[in-house]
Amino acid sequence: MSDKVTVLVAGSWGTALASVLAANHSEVYLWTRNSNQAAEINATHTNNQYLPGITLPANIIGTTDMEDAVSGSKAVVIVAPSSAMRQVARSLKPFWKEEMLCVHATKGFETESMKRMSTVISEELGCTEAQVVVLSGPSHAEEVVRLCPTTVVVASPDDKLAAAAQELFINNDFRVYTNRDQVGVELAGALKNIIALGAGLSDGLGYGDNAKAALLTRGLAEISRVGVELGANPLTFSGLAGIGDLVVTATSKHSRNWRAGSMLGQGKPLPEVLESMGMVVEGIRTTEAAYAISVKLGVQMPITDQIYHVLFKGRTPRNAVEALMGRDRKTEMESISQETWEQWHS
Repeated sequence: MSDKVTVLVAGSWGTALASVLAANHSEVYLWTRNSNQAAEINATHTNNQYLPGITLPANIIGTTDMEDAVSGSKAVVIVAPSSAMRQVARSLKPFWKEEMLCVHATKGFETESMKRMSTVISEELGCTEAQVVVLSGPSHAEEVVRLCPTTVVVASPDDKLAAAAQELFINNDFRVYTNRDQVGVELAGALKNIIALGAGLSDGLGYGDNAKAALLTRGLAEISRVGVELGANPLTFSGLAGIGDLVVTATSKHSRNWRAGSMLGQGKPLPEVLESMGMVVEGIRTTEAAYAISVKLGVQMPITDQIYHVLFKGRTPRNAVEALMGRDRKTEMESISQETWEQWHS
């Protein structure tokens, strides 16, 4: 079988994963719509718009031709923004074959439908969701390309496919675990971006470590709450895709979501924040989708609710914090059904 692997698209995370794959495989094709970007990758082995100052492995090949990118590949790794995922998967469809391993590493929802990315991809490729392996975990692109030790998880209810994805990526710098809870891994990766926005808001307001620690802890509680409602294993949220990814995204200078939240907390308007970022801030679209999901399911997500009103309804960050602090008194540990208790301890 060919040792060629394909990555769609050439943003910071896609490029970082291409770099990981290039250490393991002879050819890695990195697809982009931007011909100048493809030419830069091939001529200078750089992608300075997204990862300035980084030299990429020479066996990464940039291309704008989807057929050229995918033909003969043993695996396709999709790292498109959530807003472009359906279009990219649709473009892939004519060239994708059942025997190709399909992995996605995008953390978000399709806002209009509130669907997870594996659902979107499976609909467009005409395969089952289990055939779309999810890669997630605490993993900033800026550190991955510098070979900083990184640990992630790949998830599919199909053990063979999860093991194949593990084998595709794992090396001495990039450790990969498997997990059967595709739904939980995918939800955790998407929803933590909302809490990271909130952590940035808190820091931008100057509220300090106490407030941020509480925000992360209660944020994880509401992520778990909606996750279990949607069929996830609650233990997933204490793992790499859950608390691991939440901590790194909510506390790091590399986090787009934290940086965007910090600027909002300092009083900058959302359009100005988005313009200055220059890259997609997935947490903003995810907040919109998660708010709609919480309303639809009748699940309480108070932090998400307040961030939604800051982003889309004109509420000030300070008023949002006051609303959270002024909520009715609660017990920390919520009551759970016998069925859920048994699931936790099975």
